[in-house]
Amino acid sequence: MQGLYRLLGGCLLAAALLAGTSAQAAGRLPKLVLTGPFAAVSFPLIHMVESGALKDVAESVEFVAWKNPDQLRAMAIDGKMQADFLATPSSVAANLHNRGVRLRLINVSVWGMLWLVSRDANAKTLADFKGREIVMPFRADMPDIIFQTLAEKAGLDPKRDFRLRYVASPFDAMQLMVTRRADHVVLSEPGVSMALRKTKSFPVSLIAPELHRSVDLQKEWGRLFERPPRMPQAGIAVMGKALDNTALVERFQRAYAASLKWCQSEPEACGAMVARHIDILTPEAVADAVRSGQAAFVTAREARPELEFFYARLLERQPQLIGGRLPPDDFYYGSK
Repeated sequence: MQGLYRLLGGCLLAAALLAGTSAQAAGRLPKLVLTGPFAAVSFPLIHMVESGALKDVAESVEFVAWKNPDQLRAMAIDGKMQADFLATPSSVAANLHNRGVRLRLINVSVWGMLWLVSRDANAKTLADFKGREIVMPFRADMPDIIFQTLAEKAGLDPKRDFRLRYVASPFDAMQLMVTRRADHVVLSEPGVSMALRKTKSFPVSLIAPELHRSVDLQKEWGRLFERPPRMPQAGIAVMGKALDNTALVERFQRAYAASLKWCQSEPEACGAMVARHIDILTPEAVADAVRSGQAAFVTAREARPELEFFYARLLERQPQLIGGRLPPDDFYYGSK
């Protein structure tokens, strides 16, 4: 009987060893980690995990959320970031690369989801908010710098003509609007749709909605700079060991583009999926955000001219936001 136990034990050990090496034998990685914020740039990542889009290249694929840009920077710079693919604001990716973090931007998918939301139905331009308090998440970060840049380009003094009230996060800004402790706020999607839904300001045809999409900052960008009405706001960077795996990056790019397309074509299903993973978001608000946002898959190499124009404007107002200089050639994946 003991001999039988030893035989069974040996078989189980062999099976375990075979299972542990099956990924390598099949040419697959043991694990891939995808990380991103509670924002639209992460929605395709969540779909990739749920749909098994990368099961041919990894035994397991996991999505891990980060809460704010400061947390992301600290994780990456301290070496605590174990992610392979990172959904991030384009400014944060440039900042990390310029500070020595080994990563490269591979695509841009979010081309502007910033709005000035207001209780005033008649406020339609930045000049209409002169003298008013505007709630702003993330002091001296991308939304703040974009707002100030556009205000100055429109002939306004961002520090004198507005009373900017800074809060720690978009969620805090949204809560101030919903609880009537603020009248005007700069928000990005899906925060905009969350605020409109919570105050029953949807659908758009509703009589006398409480909140309004007052200024589309993307359209203001295009109008004031005489460019297309979009900004390369967020995308995906590759880092760590995945950076050296060209076949993996190309496979990821195809999967991300396909998942982005699915989110755009199935906003309700996308909303339900995201809400299962991020409990502070509602399915309806996510679906609204998908329908109203500007999303398009563009490789980093193709997006480079727009990125460099965007980075140059950030560099003029807040150099440290992107690490004090324009990113070098090797920041853009696929560039020579």
